[in-house]
Amino acid sequence: MKITEQIKQPIAYEMELFEQKFQLSMASKVALLNRITHYIVNRKGKQMRPMFVFLVAKMMNNGEVSERTYRGASVIELIHTATLVHDDVVDDSNRRRGFFSINALWKNKIAVLIGDFLLSKGLLLSIDNNDFDLLKIISVAVREMSEGELLQIEKARQLDITEDVYYEIIRQKTATLIAACCSLGAASVKPNSPAVEEMRKFGELIGMAFQIKDDLFDYGQEAIGKPTGIDIKEQKMTLPLIYALNNCSKKEKSWLINSVKNHNKDKKRVKEVITFVKDKGGLDYAVSKMKIFQEEALTLLATYPDSPYKASLKLMVDYVIDRKK
Repeated sequence: MKITEQIKQPIAYEMELFEQKFQLSMASKVALLNRITHYIVNRKGKQMRPMFVFLVAKMMNNGEVSERTYRGASVIELIHTATLVHDDVVDDSNRRRGFFSINALWKNKIAVLIGDFLLSKGLLLSIDNNDFDLLKIISVAVREMSEGELLQIEKARQLDITEDVYYEIIRQKTATLIAACCSLGAASVKPNSPAVEEMRKFGELIGMAFQIKDDLFDYGQEAIGKPTGIDIKEQKMTLPLIYALNNCSKKEKSWLINSVKNHNKDKKRVKEVITFVKDKGGLDYAVSKMKIFQEEALTLLATYPDSPYKASLKLMVDYVIDRKK
C-alpha cells in the first residue's frame, strides 16, 4: 500500500464526505464559474491539507469530528486553491500538477476573478456559520503567505539572505499554511484550548521540513537523481546555497553570486554551482536542519495518547522528509 493511502486510512470516510461538501461549497449561479470549479475539483493533488485537518481533529477528540471540522477543511482548501490560481497568474505558469492551469485555459482576467471568488466563498463559509476563530486562523495564514512571497522577492534582488531571513521566508510562505491546517483541526473540536497553539506549532515545524526537502530536490536528491537547478535559474536563495555562501572564500563568494545573478540561464554554469554547493557541504547541512524540524514535530506529537490518527500524523511527518517528489 502506498504511504499516502496508509495515512488516509483512518480518515477515509471523512475524506470522502469532505469531497462532496467541498464541491457544494464552490457552487455558483454562473455556468462559466461552475465549469471552471468542476475542472479544479477533478484535478486535485494529494490533498495533504484537509488530511491534516481531519487527522488532528480526530486525534484530539477520540476519533470524532464535527461539522466545524468539515467547514474548516473546506475553507482552507478554498483559500489555498485561490492562492494557487493567483500564483499561476503571477508566475505566468501554464501548468499545474501536469494539467493546464486556469490562466492557460481561460486567460489571466478570468483566473484572477476565480481566485477572488474562491477567496470570498471561503470567508463567507466561516462567517455564515459564526466560525470566527477558524476565520482568524485562516486570515493570518493568508497575510503571512503574501508577506513571505514579497519578502522573498525583495531579498532575491540583493541575494543577501541570512539563514534567519530564509527561515522567516519559508515559515511565512510554506509552513504557515500547514500550521493553519493543524490548528484548524484542533480548533474545530477543542476551541480555545492550548492544543490549538500546540498543533499550530506542530504544523509549522512540518512545513519548515517540507520546504527544505523541496530545496534539496533542486540539487537532485536520491530518487530524482537529475539536478534541476530551477531555483538557481529563478535566483531563489535556498538553504544549501546560503550555507555555501557563508562557508567559502571571498573569491568563491563573488563567483557564486555572479553565477546566480548573471549566468543563471547558462546550463554549464548552473551545473558548476550545484557541484560547488554539494562540495561545500550545503546539502548535508540542509538535511541536518530538516531532521531537526522533523524531530521537534515528533516530540510535540509524543505528548498525545497513541491512536490510529496519531500514527498517521507520524507517518505524515516521515513522508514529508522521505517523499521522492
